[in-house]
Amino acid sequence: MFPLRLLVASGLLAGTTACSESAPAPIVAPPVTLDTTGVPFVFTPPAGAPAVGSVALAGSFNGWSTTANPMVRRPDGTWRAWVTLPEALYEFKFHINGAWPADMCFDRTWGDPARQYRLVDTTTTCVDDGNGGRNAVRAVGAAGTELAFSHSPTSPALLSEAGGLLSVRFRANVGRVRSATLRAGATSVPMHRQLVSRLLETWRGTLPATVATYSIDVETPGGTQTFGPYTAPGARFRAVPWVGGGVGYQIFPDRFANGDPRNDSLALSSTEHDMMPAASRGAPPVITSQWDGPVTDRHCCHQYFGGDLQGVIDRLDHLQSLGVTLLYFNPIFVAGSAHGYDTWDYRRVDPVFGDTTTLRALLTAAQARGMRIMWDFVPNHVGVGHPEFRDAATRGTASPFWPWFTFKVPPGQVQIGNGTHYEAFWGFGSMPKLDTRVAAVREHLLGAVRQWTTFGLQGIRVDVPNELWNAAEFFREFRQVAKGIAPETYLVGEIWQRNASWLQGDQFDALMNYAIGQDVIERFVMGRASAGTALSAMAQLYAEYPEASAAMQFNVISTHDNARLLTKMGGGELGATAPAEAHARQRLASAMLYALPGIPVTFQGDECAQLGGTGGREENRYPVQWSRCDAATLAHYRLLGRLRREVPALQSSAIRLRPAEGTVLSWLRGEPGTGEVLMVFNAGTGPATTALPPGTWTDLATSAPETGALNVPAVGWRWLRRN
Repeated sequence: MFPLRLLVASGLLAGTTACSESAPAPIVAPPVTLDTTGVPFVFTPPAGAPAVGSVALAGSFNGWSTTANPMVRRPDGTWRAWVTLPEALYEFKFHINGAWPADMCFDRTWGDPARQYRLVDTTTTCVDDGNGGRNAVRAVGAAGTELAFSHSPTSPALLSEAGGLLSVRFRANVGRVRSATLRAGATSVPMHRQLVSRLLETWRGTLPATVATYSIDVETPGGTQTFGPYTAPGARFRAVPWVGGGVGYQIFPDRFANGDPRNDSLALSSTEHDMMPAASRGAPPVITSQWDGPVTDRHCCHQYFGGDLQGVIDRLDHLQSLGVTLLYFNPIFVAGSAHGYDTWDYRRVDPVFGDTTTLRALLTAAQARGMRIMWDFVPNHVGVGHPEFRDAATRGTASPFWPWFTFKVPPGQVQIGNGTHYEAFWGFGSMPKLDTRVAAVREHLLGAVRQWTTFGLQGIRVDVPNELWNAAEFFREFRQVAKGIAPETYLVGEIWQRNASWLQGDQFDALMNYAIGQDVIERFVMGRASAGTALSAMAQLYAEYPEASAAMQFNVISTHDNARLLTKMGGGELGATAPAEAHARQRLASAMLYALPGIPVTFQGDECAQLGGTGGREENRYPVQWSRCDAATLAHYRLLGRLRREVPALQSSAIRLRPAEGTVLSWLRGEPGTGEVLMVFNAGTGPATTALPPGTWTDLATSAPETGALNVPAVGWRWLRRN
């Protein structure tokens, strides 16, 4: 949703304070017989360490889930978990008290001083985790010297459907596979090495989606082994076909364009400011400002500029010129702030943006241009103007809505806006937390999903899904409801980290892929990660994510929740003049984002080279200054959008990573052979040369032929299609 520091600094909630964290209560070993079969993992807290309330085992074997393998405290003070694992090499970390230790082989809080501050024994090795720390490595069986073949048709990471093809993958130890072949009846399809990490290789091949059974032949230095036959499950994770190959665009409605000034003053009709106790309201909110007016301390949440749905309709031609196929809107329903994440009414368009008729007109006009609309769903919390919350806070246990919330003071003593009186999002009183374990709450929320899916909105982005108390249960039902009405509805969860546990075909189609955009692309382009580190992080993500989900990933670098892309690239804050190198780095970063499977999403105004950071006043959300749109940057985004639309390989789910070379990172898109596209990116401040794969290639931007060696400009990129 947005970082906590921004809520505090911006004065989002007058008269509220952030709740402080206390040490979690110790977990006592349950009085049951533990399953101690499998590979043991042991964490021994050192003397003098803080109290340990919880430990989870997360690793490459469970999608780095912090819930799949909880560890149990034993009477001797150690924390233990046992996991059944096939022969292979695995990376892992202990997730302690809800946080990650950066380095499993050196941590002064959780590491044992007698073992050089290690969390693991001295025989365990550690490797770079791609984020400045290190993971521990566990060898199971004869890993490293044997094949360690791993495949299961029931694992979405190893079998899913995208682009009408059955994607079949297996994993093996690095360097043990010479070739591999997929066989289905009389059909024989060569597989290719797709990903190589420090420990494992992932091999990939495709079959027609109608194939029911198949086997895999693997040639090793010791001969050929056949695995299978396997049965492809009928109920499997399938990619929504319209998502991959498209272009996304994020709209923060109040700051995009003002198409109807008559509704500007309506911001006053639903402001959480008026719901707060008079003594803690602070300065009155700015109701309307000139489009290019000064930023105030209320800019984050209560300075309104008049953007609306009509403004979006008026600029659909601009969006079409960018190749946009998906419009993602921050909340457009009645709420108490400019950001809209404190919902008052899930069923009604906020009058400051228009009404249902305006939304219908936008949907119709967008569909005529091949665009779909995604809405922002906030099921974790509501605003203080939400009628059910006000009824519960006012009437106490006499209200049927009292169980919808978790109150911390007796009935009759609840002060609306006081975040210490009830559970609230990050302790902020203007956003009381819903209890989605209550059936009536779920029905209230899912009713909105039914309404807007039936209305014709074809995507749903979910705010902070990890905050729900019963997230897995809720989002499984959520998926059934949305897909039951429109099977091609696109479901995206706001999870910032790499986490495949949400992507098993029963909850989300995709995550907001900051794990690629920020953690890989941004760090690589800015020189904070080598090409090798970036390659390793990409290999981990694409190995863990089902190809069906990779085909739909919501790829982002900058959004309303972080700095604008040009600012991230060294361009400066709002009002500055960005240097040429910052513009070059923005072009490089965006070219990388558009080169990935899934859908690249541009935050409004980034295509105009707008600046803005995420200090206390959230200047990244300043209105788009259309009159100052940078022509060169706009032309660059239009080129990327055109290539995404015209080049079939860029609409494919297939990606194959190539070895890193100095400051150069590259990969191939599309199925191997004629038409596949080689994407090459140089983050260095000097030009680079890289060897092309055999054959002839054509530069997609210039149509120039290339063969042999390829020159890549400093802070530059090249996309080439195989002839």
